[in-house]
Amino acid sequence: MMIYEPQEDSFLLEKQVKKYALGRVLDLGTGSGIQAVAAAGNKLVREVIAVDINPEAVKRFQEIVTKNKFKKIQILVSNLFSNVECKFDIIIFNPPYLPQDAGIEDAALYGGKKGWEISERFFHQAAKFLAPKGKILFLFSSLTNKTKIDEIISHNLFEAQELVKEKLPFFEELYVYSIHKSDILHELERKGVSDVHYLTKGHRGMVYSGTWNTDYNIKSHFSSKKTVKIAIKVENSTSKASNRIKNEARWLKILNEKNIGPKLYFSGTNYVVMEFIEGKRIMDWIKEHSKEEIIPILEKILIQGLTMDQLGVSKQEMHHPHKHIIVSSKDEVNRKDEPIMIDFERCKETLAPTNVTQLVEWLCRSKNELGQKGIKVKVELLRTAAQAYKMDKSNFKIILNPLRN
Repeated sequence: MMIYEPQEDSFLLEKQVKKYALGRVLDLGTGSGIQAVAAAGNKLVREVIAVDINPEAVKRFQEIVTKNKFKKIQILVSNLFSNVECKFDIIIFNPPYLPQDAGIEDAALYGGKKGWEISERFFHQAAKFLAPKGKILFLFSSLTNKTKIDEIISHNLFEAQELVKEKLPFFEELYVYSIHKSDILHELERKGVSDVHYLTKGHRGMVYSGTWNTDYNIKSHFSSKKTVKIAIKVENSTSKASNRIKNEARWLKILNEKNIGPKLYFSGTNYVVMEFIEGKRIMDWIKEHSKEEIIPILEKILIQGLTMDQLGVSKQEMHHPHKHIIVSSKDEVNRKDEPIMIDFERCKETLAPTNVTQLVEWLCRSKNELGQKGIKVKVELLRTAAQAYKMDKSNFKIILNPLRN
């Protein structure tokens, strides 16, 4: 495995390391050790941990450290953070950032098939090892895809400031970023949340998974210390709709009293933390189950719709709830499947809620899929029953009859 010798990128980053290094420093992928030595030379630095995946690089740098009596520097073999245990005030990372060339393997140069994969792995893990006020000094090239790097940083709830950039021949440009934890990530960590990972982006929110140590206790739902898997929804800054996450937190609190929706744990100005629902989207679940299993689930979904109608709540999107209902085995003892509604950002009060009638329309549109399971969806009967229900909610039971027969 090649040892990466200092080049233009190394020298560009070295200048910033000399400026900003302080406290306890981690030089990740140390290679020749140029950044570790630069950091150790700063009077504000008390300790430098230098790590590299390449044992040969570690051995050679150890010889240099021993010869020059660099007392602040310790050296380890580590694949990213695999052998690292503490938190750091500064993390330095000059990753391999070139897109993979066919047939050539060199961990010192190539950052993955597209060049950014190792950087993505780094940012997935970095928060755990960065002190609350710590910074990451991160170098990358325009060859890596700057837009993708910016996206990876944002998706991991970090914020970046460009410190310097330098043009190289053949249209390549180098960037050095100073990166720190966002206010939301700070707040989540203060409340006992860790292992935050990006899942998906919606129109109104960014969704993450994480773990919550309930011992931090924000009026916890648990009487004793427990770590639970959580879903975190953060307001999408590009969305034109405002206060949607705050709205979701409000309605989850209300609907949880009726056993609807994932359990709300806590929320902030532009985020909500709730139970992570493991399971399958409703139509995917239906494909794998029998008529006898499906009908009780459909009835439970309709009953949840009735409850929201009685509360004067319109959830929205119930005429196409494919992404908004997950069937989950929440009862771990009896393994009993339950339908869980998710995504309450658009929920609102109304005098004429239509949750049940929208769900009926969804069943009518799904007649082919349900028919394959032996469930004959009597469209005219269902729609007639829905009209009767619309006039008088006490007619709810007649909606269930066409499903049962």
